Amino acid sequence: MGSQITCSKAYDIRGELNTQLTEEIAYRIGYAFAAELSAKTVVVGSDVRLTSTPLKLALSAGLIDAGAKVTDIGMAGTEEIYFATKHLRVDGGIEVTASHNPINYNGMKLVKAGSVPISGDTGLNAIKVRAEALSDELVSSRLSHYTSGAIINAEAFFNGQAHIQLEKLEETDQYLKQSCIDDYVAHMLSYVELNNFTPLKVVVNAGNGAAGPAIDAIEHEMQRQNVPIEFVKVHHNADGTFPNGIPNPLLPENRADTADAVEASGADFGIAWDGDFDRCFLFDADGEFIEGYYIVGLLAEAFIEKNTDSKIIYDPRVYWNTEDIVVNAGGTPIKSKTGHAFIKERMRKEDAVYGGEMSAHHYFRDFAYCDSGMIPWLLIAALVCVKQQTLASMVKERIEAFPSSGEINSKLKDADAALERVTKKYQPLANVVDTTDGLGLEFDDWRFNLRKSNTEPVIRLNVESKGDISLMGEKTREVLALIRAE
Repeated sequence: MGSQITCSKAYDIRGELNTQLTEEIAYRIGYAFAAELSAKTVVVGSDVRLTSTPLKLALSAGLIDAGAKVTDIGMAGTEEIYFATKHLRVDGGIEVTASHNPINYNGMKLVKAGSVPISGDTGLNAIKVRAEALSDELVSSRLSHYTSGAIINAEAFFNGQAHIQLEKLEETDQYLKQSCIDDYVAHMLSYVELNNFTPLKVVVNAGNGAAGPAIDAIEHEMQRQNVPIEFVKVHHNADGTFPNGIPNPLLPENRADTADAVEASGADFGIAWDGDFDRCFLFDADGEFIEGYYIVGLLAEAFIEKNTDSKIIYDPRVYWNTEDIVVNAGGTPIKSKTGHAFIKERMRKEDAVYGGEMSAHHYFRDFAYCDSGMIPWLLIAALVCVKQQTLASMVKERIEAFPSSGEINSKLKDADAALERVTKKYQPLANVVDTTDGLGLEFDDWRFNLRKSNTEPVIRLNVESKGDISLMGEKTREVLALIRAE
């Protein structure tokens, strides 16, 4: 029997380096992935983290030993793996990334053919079982097949060197390096009419550089086609030591660099990405952060304008604004449980043109129903040009019509008890009880959603109202006080 794997989560692989995730574990996952899916061709990529390439090479060794041919697209965002998996028509794809987690973490996102996500009940649990079944002796023996035997210490691993030097991996004809960037850029730009662009200046914050190469490639093609757009680049160069902090613009403390650059440069708007750039976050011309909730409504409306019977998928945390926009535009709003696997599954079932979550995940039918951090800002840029309106003006009325609290997290000793307190007080008074995801209660002119974290004793609260920011604030404080009354 082999080692127990503790980094396998509900939707992906995620764990602390050297304790939960090592090159040996990466090899096991690669082998089990190819065996479980009977995969003969797999595409792999890795984010900017220094440990991502060593893990990717060990993963590739496992894939190869299980009979798969590996195409390595190099440093890439998760959406580039989604694209390459479908574009190259391979049997699966794996991105080595821990997205916005701390630097001492890493992980993997896995998809089947056609970029269909793999979650616990659709293959991930079975992969875990197979990976654990491999003997330690077999894993050690097979890894030694690809190495000179040089072992490097843990500190060196964090600095980007492998524990095990897999020099011989590239000698096999089952391992190929190939770029898909030109085809990826062409697909990204297919969502907008480049001839409609008027002069535009945008700030692009690549965090620690993961999104930099994709932005550069998009910029190069736009310049070739004489698109009048200027990019002001912030934290653009790849640096896996994370000198600019953990790449998570959802946290207010991580927004200042983008906001300051927008103001200093006089840009039309700003964009910041997370660590694997499958989420993008937007700032208006004054450097003000715009909640992802309102971007969902903006993009939904844009798709419905092109096809009035469009189906739009949205998450249940905040939705009055989205429903109002979609219904009034002639589309069909469809609520789905929060989480990329649930959203993608529902989008495929409904053949929905677009799906959006308040967390800044945006999903597109023509992108294999997957989420992208590049398509949303391109669509917003096109809207700004075509409508000749600022981003702030396009969302101002919607923010006023449905003000929201944003997601507020409370770390508690007993999350279940807090949920029970809130349920007992508010559920008897509610007009609508929604249990799509957590507890959602609607009243005449305000509503809230309360969800427990799956991994820690945390409760997440979202509150919104109908045109009454004072009421929204009052009810937010009221519910929070009850949540935290331990």
